[in-house]
Amino acid sequence: MAQAVADISVVICAYTEARWQELVAAVDSVQRQSLPPREIVVVIDHNPALLARSREQFGPQSVVVVENRQAQGLSGARNSGIAAARGEVIAFVDEDAVAAPDWLERLSAAYADPAVLGVGGLIEPLWLAGRPAWLPEEFQWVVGCSYRGLPEATAPVRNLIGCNMSFRREVFEVVGGFRDGIGRIGTRPLGCEETELCIRVRQRWTEGVLLYEPGARVLHRVPANRGRVAYFTSRCYAEGLSKALVARFVGSRDGLASERSYTFKTLPHGVRRGLGEALLRGERAGLARAAMIIAGLAWTTAGYVVGRVQLWRFKPDHAGKALAGREQVYLETAP
Repeated sequence: MAQAVADISVVICAYTEARWQELVAAVDSVQRQSLPPREIVVVIDHNPALLARSREQFGPQSVVVVENRQAQGLSGARNSGIAAARGEVIAFVDEDAVAAPDWLERLSAAYADPAVLGVGGLIEPLWLAGRPAWLPEEFQWVVGCSYRGLPEATAPVRNLIGCNMSFRREVFEVVGGFRDGIGRIGTRPLGCEETELCIRVRQRWTEGVLLYEPGARVLHRVPANRGRVAYFTSRCYAEGLSKALVARFVGSRDGLASERSYTFKTLPHGVRRGLGEALLRGERAGLARAAMIIAGLAWTTAGYVVGRVQLWRFKPDHAGKALAGREQVYLETAP
């Protein structure tokens, strides 16, 4: 019988001193795991002051602190962490999240199946200013958390979510790391770098499995500004732009496979549920949630269409220009 993988490195990327206390809490949560990691790697994204502070704080705790030596952004930072990590499995958790004590133990157990290439878990929101009543659970991905539509039990998925995910080292050795130019830079709400990687993984290993294990939990802090309608619309629009770029790189069939099911099954069900709560129970918030599902889909679709049109101008061998185009398009047209 195959054994669970106990040799796990944990990578935590950080870019701003404004989240210092969150970073300290994230590291502490990993240090308290029931299954200790081989090492913790903290990657600082182009911030010399934060790098020095992190080395002073975490160095005596045997935490590996490195700087992002690639292009600024989350993709480059994660790739720098992969280069420094030595574990058989490399796990990632955001610097503003804290892991449950059995997080690594749960992830590790799933690797007993040799077909499993990567494992991700449940990301629960920790609302710092209360949960907005208008925000539908179907759109909790807007705040970087698990959302309605994901499996409720352990099951294969197309892609994992960056705040709580892990991969066998072999994955990166064969398909490379996170694609440069995709993903968040600072607070700009672009993303999908993990989606693009996961699709490349499944295209390389068609029989391989990326597993969602909801028992492997992390709590993700959601500050007040992410609970506002303006952030919701901006994040949806940026997601559409990012999806356009993902589809450009990996093809529309794979790039949008999960989105079709989400759009035609999960979202209509959410609208009906919201309307039912409003009409049958008198909950005004139900009507608001139904309306925000429609608005969120509209903003995401608009971003996707704008992204496809803008990227259409670039030939496939000019991917760098296409990437730069996405950044420019976002800055020029974001709501």
